Amino acid sequence: GGAMVADIRRMRDLREDSDLNQTQVAEILGISQTVYSRYERGATELPLRHLVALCRFYNVSADYLLGFINTPNPYRIKYK
Repeated sequence: GGAMVADIRRMRDLREDSDLNQTQVAEILGISQTVYSRYERGATELPLRHLVALCRFYNVSADYLLGFINTPNPYRIKYK
């Protein structure tokens, strides 16, 4: 499909590196674990507001989360 989905591995890696399960991240976004699971699998497009929330939570740039660059926070911005 032509839908823009986040770099699936990166979403999962960030979560696992933070020792969080899908339910915990889903709660941060205010969604169900089922919906979050679909984001991680790439089955459902990640809404912009959730992309922003994840960037803030993990303190990484959107470019990194989307897989465009390999530096988590190239601008050294505190997103929180």
